[in-house]
Amino acid sequence: MPPRRNFGNTWWGRAWVEALEERAVVDPNRLPRGRTYARKDTVSGLVIGPGEIKAKVRGRSPRPYAVTIRMRGFSPAQWEILLTTIAKRIGHTAALLDGELPAELAEQAREAGADLLPGPGDLTPKCSCPDSANPCKHIAAVYYLVADEVDADPFVLFLARGRRWEDLSAELRAKRGRAAPAPVVAEVGLTPQAAFARRASSVPAVPVAPENPGQPSVLPVDPPVSTGLRAQVLTALAADAAVRAWELLVGEAEEDELSFEEDVVRRAASLPEGQIAELAVAAGMPVRELAGSAAAWREAGRGGLAAFRGSWQPKPGQLAEARAELAEAGLPGRTTAWRNRLTHGEIQLRLGTEGRWYRLVKAGTEWQLDGPPVERPLDVIYPLSDLR
Repeated sequence: MPPRRNFGNTWWGRAWVEALEERAVVDPNRLPRGRTYARKDTVSGLVIGPGEIKAKVRGRSPRPYAVTIRMRGFSPAQWEILLTTIAKRIGHTAALLDGELPAELAEQAREAGADLLPGPGDLTPKCSCPDSANPCKHIAAVYYLVADEVDADPFVLFLARGRRWEDLSAELRAKRGRAAPAPVVAEVGLTPQAAFARRASSVPAVPVAPENPGQPSVLPVDPPVSTGLRAQVLTALAADAAVRAWELLVGEAEEDELSFEEDVVRRAASLPEGQIAELAVAAGMPVRELAGSAAAWREAGRGGLAAFRGSWQPKPGQLAEARAELAEAGLPGRTTAWRNRLTHGEIQLRLGTEGRWYRLVKAGTEWQLDGPPVERPLDVIYPLSDLR
């Protein structure tokens, strides 16, 4: 039997539930039935807007009941108190952007008269069902589902009080911009000679790398439509950047900077096949070309991509030596050479600029990279020698 689902997995999510159960004027007999409704996924179409929450809840009627919950908004004076409280410490803003609500911030706001959590009389619910109780089980179910939203993003509490994050962030920037900079205190009585005579302190130890790359915060709102960006895409880019930074830190990534096309291919190599087309369109690359390049990257990384997509002219002796090795191996058929490529039937060997050989096999009319690079051309051929 699966464990019973709980509501409020963060302290601020639990505080929302407790505010409803202990402080709001509700019928306690209705709350257990509302929790059951919420656990049975009867709530759909949940939308939280400035000062208003809407949802549909399935009940006994063939048509879902419409639930609307209005939350009392803050007055201009209360918003000024709350914004001033946040602006006093840059850590409060950083925590909110990281998807956390500092307990100290919530307590300071409550004591100052701008409580983010609902109190008695703050919520005005309405349901289209015939039950006259406040709340009915349908409204109670929505209350509990809102706790999930509050868990995921504490900005929901600000939105329910009437303000969107875009407006709040603009006001916070303006408020911090008006703040006077801290005075610079100069060290008195230190001459240049004395400064140079000071003994240099030891270089601090390099911090221990984390075991895994971190996860980016979920953006509270989508970027403006005019930008053409989506929160999901930006979050994916941030996650990819975190992985790249972690790999560089622990020495698992190449330090050379990737070109735009190389980076697109690298990202495509980690995506399911169905998502490569979307990335190709966004990057302005042919889907088929990106899919083939991604397959080459998965096989042999950056060097494999270079061997798959390009050609170069090695020194004559390099290809002559390779052809001689293939001839001595007694492989049937003829080996042809062009630039850095040796073609022998359905197998093609490509010499990389770093001096290693890559094997490609014929797939219809196209060549596909087949495996990691090796040092000698015979090491490429012998795995497929059963084709003789």
